[in-house]
Amino acid sequence: MRGVTTYTLRKGSPDRTGSDLVVIGVAQQGEGSSRKLVPCPGGEPVAEAWGRKFDPLLTAMGFKGGAGEVLKVPTGGTIRAGQLLVVGLGPVDGLAPDHVRRAAGVAARNVGNAASVALALPAHDAEHVRAVVEGFRSGSYAYAAYKKPGDRPGDVAILSDIARRKDATDALARAEVVGALVDQVRDWVNTPANELTPASFAEAVTALAKKHGKGAAKSGLTVEVVDTDALGELGCGGILGVGMSSANLPCLVKVTWEPQDAPDAPQVALVGKGITYDSGGLTIKPGSSMVTMKCDMSGAAAVVAAVHAAADLALPVRVTAWAPMAENMISGQAMRPGDVLTMYGGKTVEVRNTDAEGRLVLADALAMAVETGPEAIVEVSTLTGACVVALGDRIAGLFGDDDVVADVQAAAEVSGEKFWRLPIPEHTSEQVRNESEIADLLQHNWVRWGGALWAAAFVKEFAGGLPFAHLDIAGPAFNTGSPWGHQPSGGTGFAVATLVDFLERRANR
Repeated sequence: MRGVTTYTLRKGSPDRTGSDLVVIGVAQQGEGSSRKLVPCPGGEPVAEAWGRKFDPLLTAMGFKGGAGEVLKVPTGGTIRAGQLLVVGLGPVDGLAPDHVRRAAGVAARNVGNAASVALALPAHDAEHVRAVVEGFRSGSYAYAAYKKPGDRPGDVAILSDIARRKDATDALARAEVVGALVDQVRDWVNTPANELTPASFAEAVTALAKKHGKGAAKSGLTVEVVDTDALGELGCGGILGVGMSSANLPCLVKVTWEPQDAPDAPQVALVGKGITYDSGGLTIKPGSSMVTMKCDMSGAAAVVAAVHAAADLALPVRVTAWAPMAENMISGQAMRPGDVLTMYGGKTVEVRNTDAEGRLVLADALAMAVETGPEAIVEVSTLTGACVVALGDRIAGLFGDDDVVADVQAAAEVSGEKFWRLPIPEHTSEQVRNESEIADLLQHNWVRWGGALWAAAFVKEFAGGLPFAHLDIAGPAFNTGSPWGHQPSGGTGFAVATLVDFLERRANR
């Protein structure tokens, strides 16, 4: 297998590049019988090399230009590269960065054994440069711990007329930083639960911080692991209630970025659910539903990666990720439906469903985060199947206060990740607070509808009235189907890119 792929940004005409394979985008222009195939920006010289034969050639080979279509064409010397890969982008007026990102991902999975690739996809501004790099990197991902993946190209060149502009080179550098951390999240999420326990997850986060924290510019990156005994002394009843049923004991990890040259920078707290495996506890899941439950720590992985990205990019924002880590298992110490837990800070919670454990560990972490006085809290979790029922497996639920939600939405517009805002109704919050006869809050109510709203209302009770957003990523965090666009099967690394864009927005307010 070839080693690490090197990405470069350069000027150059795709018909004259010496790469083994050239990638161009093709779009659909017109409707019905008058529809024709046209090259997207960046690919025009290749189409011109074929002249009038270009459209008939593609059409004769069954290529229609739809989004995600691919066609590999031997060039026969028409252009310098030996092979041409054509990727469909759909209608010619739909060439936004997100469409280009997905097309680049499709291209990455279809380059075959080419050792060098030139991407002549739309890269006429910094946003499109970023999209091309992110998409191709993402589409190239493969989890390689137990199975040898195929070869990757050693050299990938992004052809762009703005290759020498600073905003373009910055976009390339940023895409590589964030892309590497997205891949790290995917590796963690894809790791089997017998390998990634709470303790080993905490060790992996610590090791990553040591790797990323080298150099004076990153001296503000620190990690603290709060072990089981310390959680008991602090009164973290939620994390202990969930995690003490497992032989693999729970912990909480804090990752903090404090820019040394900006001590008064805005402060943000990120909180992520880190259930390394979820059997459902005594409210046990069906066997088929347990298979992918190694992914229940996706939120914790995402917030940890976002803080590392803030350090790598030297963002002028103070940010701490709080990642409660536990296994939800069954033993003689397992929490029972009907138990009452006392959370960090003193609130009591009546447990009705041990498979709704995520909100319990998040409650402790949120209450801790509140004490640091952040200007905003963003919590990320694979929290409810109800959200997947509502929005499917490619769109995350977004809840919370207008100001923070607006910044998350704006960040998602740039990152290309899909969110849909859902409400936290006041009557649901009242039910969370009033329906338990024996505790301050009721964890779950077994009503079939609105389960994602109840969970959101519950976790917001621990946000201390601070500006807050809750991201329910249960659908898009793990792809159980085939790869699509730039997303691989398995762990997707969802939310990392949006969180980084969110932190940039907060830094620039």
